Amino acid sequence: MRETPEDLKELQALLDASLSRSTSHLRSIVTTEHTLTAEQLTQVLTGMCTLALSTVTAKGEPRISGVDGHFLHGKWHFGTAPGAAKARHLAARPAVSAAHMRGEDLGVFTHGTVEILNPRHGERDAGWPDLLAYLKSFYGDDSFDWDNDVVYYRLRPHWMTVYAPDVDKLTAASRS
Repeated sequence: MRETPEDLKELQALLDASLSRSTSHLRSIVTTEHTLTAEQLTQVLTGMCTLALSTVTAKGEPRISGVDGHFLHGKWHFGTAPGAAKARHLAARPAVSAAHMRGEDLGVFTHGTVEILNPRHGERDAGWPDLLAYLKSFYGDDSFDWDNDVVYYRLRPHWMTVYAPDVDKLTAASRS
């Protein structure tokens, strides 16, 4: 687990606030028995998690694509090629929605704003060196030209909820 106590506190506050301001329909599905705490979530979301990422075109049309998501410090991190359509969308309109689903066992739904971590011609985020070290340990040092082939983002969530119908089964599986 890479999260600090402050990361966990912030994530738990986000999860609680998000659910409290959700519709009664969603709250009838995502109950305390069918969700995860921040600590449980960080134990379940390890390694690479495929995200369905939704961006918006210049015409206001939604676009969805898959990205490698890494949940670190209570936030999603993902990358794409600098010339990808989603990179253009994110540069102009940084609001996104993302979903990570594991069949019927887990659903993590997030809305927020992305920030670029390693701009080609700008100042890199203070957290970029640590994220880059993590990514290189995961993908390999020479998987990309990390300065030119890939741009990475952090999704700063303003809303996030988790659905887990069998919390005990899911958390037991993450420990084994």
